[in-house]
Amino acid sequence: MGKELARHIEVPEGVEVEISDDFTVTVAGPLGTVSRRLWHPGIEIRRVESGLVVDCDVARKRHRSMVGTLAAHLKNMITGVTDGFEYRMKAVYSHFPIQLKATGKEVLISNFLGERKPRSAKIMGASKVELKGDTLIVTGIDKESVGQTMANIEQATKVRGFDIRVFQDGIYLVEKR
Repeated sequence: MGKELARHIEVPEGVEVEISDDFTVTVAGPLGTVSRRLWHPGIEIRRVESGLVVDCDVARKRHRSMVGTLAAHLKNMITGVTDGFEYRMKAVYSHFPIQLKATGKEVLISNFLGERKPRSAKIMGASKVELKGDTLIVTGIDKESVGQTMANIEQATKVRGFDIRVFQDGIYLVEKR
């Protein structure tokens, strides 16, 4: 195997990583458990005493890039179960005050641009949305579901049919943690 392609990932204390036969990687830590199938032909993920190694036996450009991608996914899973992910969003309005409500698996956005029908954004996976005034805090241990939830909220308040230079209302990302 080509050692120049190998990526080493440190596994902190208190985090357990299990790699099954069907290439499903399960990472368990203090905040919970994240599981994901990470597979690409010619790429191997293996456990070593100090952590994980993502290695490749083919020296093609596509395989080199996939080694980095799979290593990044593993790092994000480890970060999620140890620290979690948090995105802060702010509701901005100048014409009509936006009213927000988080119910179950969706966020309802009422009175956006004076519309009668509320807009909704789906909450993905095990993400949680907390409302504090005009601030939304999206948290979770899976980076993809937290990011997709944030994107769903942002897309739900996209202004259509008006001049966006005048109507700058919406819910926007202000901080990632």
